[in-house]
Amino acid sequence: MPHDLPSLALYQPDIPQNAGTLLRLSACLGMTVDVIEPCGFLWDERRMRRAGMDYLDAVQVRRHPSFAAFADTLGPRRLVLLTTKGDTRFDRFPFLANDVIMVGRESAGVPPEVAAAATVSLRIPMAQGMRSLNVALAATLVLGEACRQLDAYPKDATP
Repeated sequence: MPHDLPSLALYQPDIPQNAGTLLRLSACLGMTVDVIEPCGFLWDERRMRRAGMDYLDAVQVRRHPSFAAFADTLGPRRLVLLTTKGDTRFDRFPFLANDVIMVGRESAGVPPEVAAAATVSLRIPMAQGMRSLNVALAATLVLGEACRQLDAYPKDATP
C-alpha cells in the first residue's frame, strides 16, 4: 500500500472514546490508523461503533498484536512519537508524507524501549505548570500541522 499521507498509530489505547475520536479524525482526513495491542478495553464492533459512530466504515484500521509486530511494518517510514518528554517542538518539525505519528497510552504514554525506537519525539508547548493534553487533542493538533505543511488536507467535498 502506498503511504502518501501521514498515518496515525495508537499505542495500547486505554479509553475507547479517545480511540473512537481518533478513528473519526483519521476517517475525515483520509488517513490509516495502526492500533498496537493490547488495548485497555475490549475492542469490539459495538463499543467502537458507539465511540466512533458511523465513521468506522470510512477508516482503514490495522491491528497489531505487539509493538514488535507493528515495527516490522514500518519499513523506511519514520516513527514520530508525541510525548511530553519530546526533544522537538511539533510546530518546528518538518513532516514527511509517509510519517507515522504515534500517541501513547492515556495513562502511561509509551515504555522507554518504544520511545527509543522512535525516529523523533515531538512535544506540544504548553503553559507553565500544565502536564499534558488529552491524547486525542494532541494527535489532532499535530496531524493538523502535518497536513498543513504537506498540503495534505482532503479536497473539500463542497465549496
